[in-house]
Amino acid sequence: MLLFQIALTMIPGIGDVLGKKLISHCGDPEAIFREPKKMLRKIPRISDKLITAITNKELLIRAEKEIRFIEKYRIKPLYYQDKDYPSRLKNCLDSPIMLYFKGTAGMNPAKVIGIVGTRSATDYGKGICHELVYTLTDHHVMIVSGLAYGIDSYAHRTALEAGLQTIGVLGHSLDRIYPQQNKGLAEKMISNGGLLTEFVSETKPDRENFPQRNRIIAGLCDAIVVVEAAKKGGALITADIANSYNRDVFAVPGKIGDIYSEGTNHLIKINKAALIQSGEDILYIMGWEIQKPRKTIQQRKLFIEMTPEEEIVVNILNEQGDTNIDDLTFKSHLSVSKCSEALLNLEFEGIVKSLPGKVYVLV
Repeated sequence: MLLFQIALTMIPGIGDVLGKKLISHCGDPEAIFREPKKMLRKIPRISDKLITAITNKELLIRAEKEIRFIEKYRIKPLYYQDKDYPSRLKNCLDSPIMLYFKGTAGMNPAKVIGIVGTRSATDYGKGICHELVYTLTDHHVMIVSGLAYGIDSYAHRTALEAGLQTIGVLGHSLDRIYPQQNKGLAEKMISNGGLLTEFVSETKPDRENFPQRNRIIAGLCDAIVVVEAAKKGGALITADIANSYNRDVFAVPGKIGDIYSEGTNHLIKINKAALIQSGEDILYIMGWEIQKPRKTIQQRKLFIEMTPEEEIVVNILNEQGDTNIDDLTFKSHLSVSKCSEALLNLEFEGIVKSLPGKVYVLV
């Protein structure tokens, strides 16, 4: 099956979205290549040109070569329906059908932050990056970036120093490292994290590959942090994609007029990123702070009189811990409006706190 999974990604003119529609229509990648031409013509958006490309036998020969490559270099192929495929990324419409990974990390850790920024990092940016990473250390957060010059490299290097796993997402294949100066860093990352790409062997680091790479960075993470960025650049593309994926985006403000703070300041100005000044800000907004022991419901009643609906919600949160609003509505047997009203009142009273993703927790 791996042969056909890889071959599907090599068909000219068929991207990840159309490729998944083909899989859905035919059942699996192998069936796509076995399908008669007259049946392929019935599939929406499949032209005669694409049918010719699908039936080209050279695709399977090239896919066989790729299998030999990944076996030789102990690369792990990840098909988008595999259980080991990054679950966060899988939920994105344009996620890659195939990924290739070399390293030791799992793809689905509890907490993942992407740190991106300019290739021309300043001492200010490096200092902020260092503080962010070390603040996240006790929370075992995986750090993801793009292995580029500047902030990306510094984020990876600092994560390794802090003992955190870190993954570099590449804009080329795993048979090379770009920039070449990061080869030593990449080798260390394989031992405590890894390298990830969607590109098959012999793919050069061409300019058009990097926006594609950036969507993987955004999709892998719970949130993206832009440390330093000029008005235009890959970091801002990553932030835009993260916003489209409903990820949290944070930006570190900089001095007015500083060329490498123009991008971050602009993200904050247009409300496409939340302003952060420290790693503690990330932990607070993401709800990753170490929770203090909760007071009992009986103690709370001494200070506030709750409605029956509010008591039900508090009891569930006391038993279950962090719970999203859908589960609260189901378990409380309350209507959506009643449950939302109870949560809003409890927030006003400082009894519950809202976390990203419509998750609620007792304060």
